[in-house]
Amino acid sequence: MTVSALASSTATTTTTTTSSATLGLDTSDFLQLMVEQLQNQNPTDPTDTTEFLGQLVQLANYDQQVSNSESLDSVVSSLETMLSSNGLGYIGQTVTVEGDTTTLQDGSAQWNYTLDSDAEEVTINILDEDGNTVYTTTGEADEGTYAVEWDGVDDDGNQLDDGGVYTIEVTATDANGDDVDVSTSVTGTVTGIDSSGDDTYLLIGDVGFTVDDITAISSS
Repeated sequence: MTVSALASSTATTTTTTTSSATLGLDTSDFLQLMVEQLQNQNPTDPTDTTEFLGQLVQLANYDQQVSNSESLDSVVSSLETMLSSNGLGYIGQTVTVEGDTTTLQDGSAQWNYTLDSDAEEVTINILDEDGNTVYTTTGEADEGTYAVEWDGVDDDGNQLDDGGVYTIEVTATDANGDDVDVSTSVTGTVTGIDSSGDDTYLLIGDVGFTVDDITAISSS
């Protein structure tokens, strides 16, 4: 079991916005320029027909490029919305979510806890699915956020099997014996999604969380 301080518990969400490049002129602008050209051409040296037809072709190509660009932007936006809503974009990502229960994966389970103020004593219990305490240790007591990584070894020295679901329980008291507020979160790799019900859940092993529970994301 390792308990280490985290620099910050605040997640930063970066939103990437795709915008089409500003092309400067639209179809109406082109038509206006061409009309102006015809009206102001030299009567003794009118615009060459071949050149004029070439300009019309350029206008048609330009209009098609604008249409294609707008269509591609719409497709990209739709794909981003779909991936976000159904959770597919999170598979394989390491996420931190609000909660206290996770799955033992590859001999490791990870949590974080945050103390709202300094404590005198911090006790960390890890419970199995039946609510039995399988491991107990002490934690850092200064105000802040700390990462807790458990290797799946219980108090009797037994290596517990992957796939088990475990819950962290953190209690903290100050010098006067009063409780200190503690919040917890879970860090793990998203292994799948469950959309069988009304809501879509991201799965860390057998434990599900909603997208709204996510506080941080990083590539694993």
